[in-house]
Amino acid sequence: MPGPGGDPELRPGFGDPVADSQSVFREVLAAMSEPGTVRTVAVGLDAPAPLHPATAAVCLALMDFETPVWLDAVACTGAVRTWLRFHCGCPLVADPAAARFAVAADPVKLPPLDGFAAGSEAYPDEGATLVLQVGSLDGGMPVTVTGPGIPGERSFGPEDVTRDFWHQRRALEDLFPQGLDLVFTSGVGLAALPRSTLGRW
Repeated sequence: MPGPGGDPELRPGFGDPVADSQSVFREVLAAMSEPGTVRTVAVGLDAPAPLHPATAAVCLALMDFETPVWLDAVACTGAVRTWLRFHCGCPLVADPAAARFAVAADPVKLPPLDGFAAGSEAYPDEGATLVLQVGSLDGGMPVTVTGPGIPGERSFGPEDVTRDFWHQRRALEDLFPQGLDLVFTSGVGLAALPRSTLGRW
C-alpha cells in the first residue's frame, strides 16, 4: 500500500505526531537522566527495515530540518532515507563529522568515535548524539557506569558493542563538557549514556 505522498516504500510515522513525539522525548530524557536504565517506547510504529521501533521513534522525536544525520551502511537504505527525509526533513550527510545525529544499525563497524563532532569549548552542546541499534540492551560486555543520575554505580552491557568502542568512549571523557551522547535502542527499548557518564570495566 502506498505511504504518505504515494511512495510505495514510505512507511507512516507517528499516529499522533504531537502526543507520540512528546511521549518518546520524555522517555529519552528519562533515559539520559538515569544512565544505563532501560525505558520502553510505548508508541505503535511500523518502522522501515532495518530500523527497530525504538530507533525509528527516537529519530522522529529528535531529528528535524536543522539536524544533519549520518547513517551507517546498514541503516542507509533507500526506504530509510526516504522515510527520514519525509517525516523529519533532516539533511543526510556522508561525513560523520558533519552530523548532529548518527544512526548505526551495526555498531560493531562504527567509524572511530573521534570522527564525530564533539562540540567546541564555546559550544559543547554541538556534540553529536549517536543512536546505536543493538541486538539487546543487556548480555554484552558489562561496563560499570557512574556519574550524575546514578546512585553509586550501575552495570550496563548492551550487545554488539566492542571493548574498543568503550576504550574510545573513555578517551572522550577528558573532553567534557564536550563529547558525544549515546542512545542505545533494541526492539521497543532504549537506554542512554550522556557524555557526563563515566564507564569502567
